[in-house]
Amino acid sequence: MSRFILGVTGASGAIYATRVAMHLKQLGHSVTALVTSPGRDVVAYEGQNALYEHCDEMPDVNDFFAECASGSADYAGMAVVPCSMGTLGRIAHGTSDNLLVRSADVCLKERRPLVIVPREMPYNLIHLENMERLTRAGAVVIAASPQFYSKPASIEELVDSVVVKVLKHLGIPAEQLKKIVKPWNNEQL
Repeated sequence: MSRFILGVTGASGAIYATRVAMHLKQLGHSVTALVTSPGRDVVAYEGQNALYEHCDEMPDVNDFFAECASGSADYAGMAVVPCSMGTLGRIAHGTSDNLLVRSADVCLKERRPLVIVPREMPYNLIHLENMERLTRAGAVVIAASPQFYSKPASIEELVDSVVVKVLKHLGIPAEQLKKIVKPWNNEQL
């Protein structure tokens, strides 16, 4: 079992966070959720309160004494899903003004997987430059752009086409990911 950090911001798309947490838990991993105040509002507004059922701990986003603020903590990686452009910019510039941004900074400095899933569009030049900066620093930016060629039968299947990419880049082995995707869709692994 590995421990993962899940950052949730105020961008729309809380279902992505819920599905990441759910699949990590079903695969036997631990989830520490860092949810910003706007993130909590969006989770509630979009009816995704089930997110919290899949989390092992949820430190206050302003608690810099939480374990995940330290590079000594044993976390396998972090995903920020969904990630607002404001949070993306703060991570790209290392501001560490809250525990979510600090934990992302720790992942970068410790060379742990950091996956950023922006949910806003269109992108302006500042957004693109911040994504480039994060990519150069070692993060993986995965746009919340689900695939349709797999002919998803539900919103959850559509969302999971992005979630599987997130989990793959967090280092979840393909044999575990095969438990999530339809057998005919294993080519994305």
